[in-house]
Amino acid sequence: MILQAKDLRKYYGEGDTQVKALDGVDLEVKRGEFVSIVGTSGSGKSTLLHMLGGLDTPTSGTVIIDDKDISKLKGDALCIFRRRKIGFVFQSFNLVPSINVYDNIVLPLELDGADIDKEYIDSVITTLGLSEKLDTSPVKLSGGQQQRVAIARALAAKPAILLADEPTGNLDSKTSQDVLGLLKTTGQKFTQTIVMITHNEEIAQMADRIIRIEDGKIV
Repeated sequence: MILQAKDLRKYYGEGDTQVKALDGVDLEVKRGEFVSIVGTSGSGKSTLLHMLGGLDTPTSGTVIIDDKDISKLKGDALCIFRRRKIGFVFQSFNLVPSINVYDNIVLPLELDGADIDKEYIDSVITTLGLSEKLDTSPVKLSGGQQQRVAIARALAAKPAILLADEPTGNLDSKTSQDVLGLLKTTGQKFTQTIVMITHNEEIAQMADRIIRIEDGKIV
């Protein structure tokens, strides 16, 4: 298993006003698997993704990625693990407007002081159809193109797992299908494990496996 969550809980508040955003979630994902987590607004799916990505701390329970219990990591150690082992794709593309497409893609590697595997990066760029856009500013790209750059950036460090949070939320339906198709293609080509949350059933169907979450529990 590349990812395991065990008895994951996230509670806010106390007593009668306590909200159980996650209430004892167990989850396992195999290496190379593409998993969709589906749920309505407020079901706990975003909270779950934030716990899996080390962006938030669970009230209790453990998250193990690539044999490392990230629940025990703090500060810089967690930051470094996230940068090296977890790729993120968000609904808002979070690109840096002042630098070109290529520099956006390799930014995580440069922040980490890591060597750039040019052959691998070129392969990702080609697969995502970005070869002609490398010198372009992200602000001059369409939404679909910007999300493709975000996917390339997430893949750049060869992460153990890629977490996608409503990655097509800002795109029209045709562009959504195109971007998701490319995400799946790159996942298969680079044996990349992908966990995606979405409320869109049609998009969820593109995954190998669908997990449903309601009221903080997997159903």
